Amino acid sequence: MTTNKQFRKKALAVHRRFREWWMIGKALVSTRHPVMAHIIPIRRCNLACGYCNEYDDFSKPVPLEEMYRRIDHLGSLGTAIITFSGGEPLLHPELDELIRRVRQNGAMACLITNGYLLTADRIEKLNRAGLEHLQISIDNAQPDEVSMKSLKVLDKKLELLAEHAEFHVNINSVVGSGIKHPEDALAVARRALGLGLTNTVGIIHDGSGQLRPLGEGEQAIFSEIREMKKKNFSRFNDFQDNISRGLPNDWRCRAGSRYLYICEDGLVHYCSQQRGYPGVPLSQYTRADLRREYATQKGCAPFCTVSCVQQVALLDNWRKAKQHIPEQRRSEPLVQLGAK
Repeated sequence: MTTNKQFRKKALAVHRRFREWWMIGKALVSTRHPVMAHIIPIRRCNLACGYCNEYDDFSKPVPLEEMYRRIDHLGSLGTAIITFSGGEPLLHPELDELIRRVRQNGAMACLITNGYLLTADRIEKLNRAGLEHLQISIDNAQPDEVSMKSLKVLDKKLELLAEHAEFHVNINSVVGSGIKHPEDALAVARRALGLGLTNTVGIIHDGSGQLRPLGEGEQAIFSEIREMKKKNFSRFNDFQDNISRGLPNDWRCRAGSRYLYICEDGLVHYCSQQRGYPGVPLSQYTRADLRREYATQKGCAPFCTVSCVQQVALLDNWRKAKQHIPEQRRSEPLVQLGAK
């Protein structure tokens, strides 16, 4: 890597960190805006992992102008971070333009991808578009019937990211949900850190979106990865200790307010695993909706496995504001997704 490129990467990293701390400070001062939104530009995926309930094999991309309207509305609500997810967002032919639109709205632009479609040229285009964070979850060392997101397939992609990416790259090692060789998560973590990327460890839900406690061997691997202190975000994932043992967490979920999940149909949901509430079109979502959901208790919260929702809630868990279940929802169970 040339000296000029190294300097540029360091300068961008400093600028990115400044923006992150500014957004954290803003979120600590005010609860009136979403901290993070996950938005789906396409539901289709080029893979078919056995545990996943977030994809299909036929959906068309959401049209560019409609995506612009959704991004702009998130911007008008003051959303700090907008993350493209799927499906596989790299299948959207105009993803780079969507990333630029996020940056024009002042939000941080992030991407969750399976990594299969990354090439050196594609990474450089993401650089030019203004992407700031990218995450790939790698489930095993060798592809199997549970997951094709393997280190064997993706290792060259990680090398390309280490060489070309001007944005932050995090590799999420995964344990749980029937992965045949849970020790593979250690190999993934070591490889990511060895390339100078960051690493987190995730506890994956099963095919119906539910938590399955880790076995004794998985628990040991989970703990070992958590001890890998170099350049990871484990200090923000303490809630996973209880999750890994199948124990509840006592926290206040702020989904629908501080965290929004916008599906390909443009509806706002609590998260990828609880689609159906509040079910309001984003175009009609107002600050009144944000206030209502901020104060709404979610029955799924104690055993939640969705890390980004938990992490966003850390910004407000210290506040004394209590939550309640609205009267009209007391007898209605939240959505439980089945595998596709």
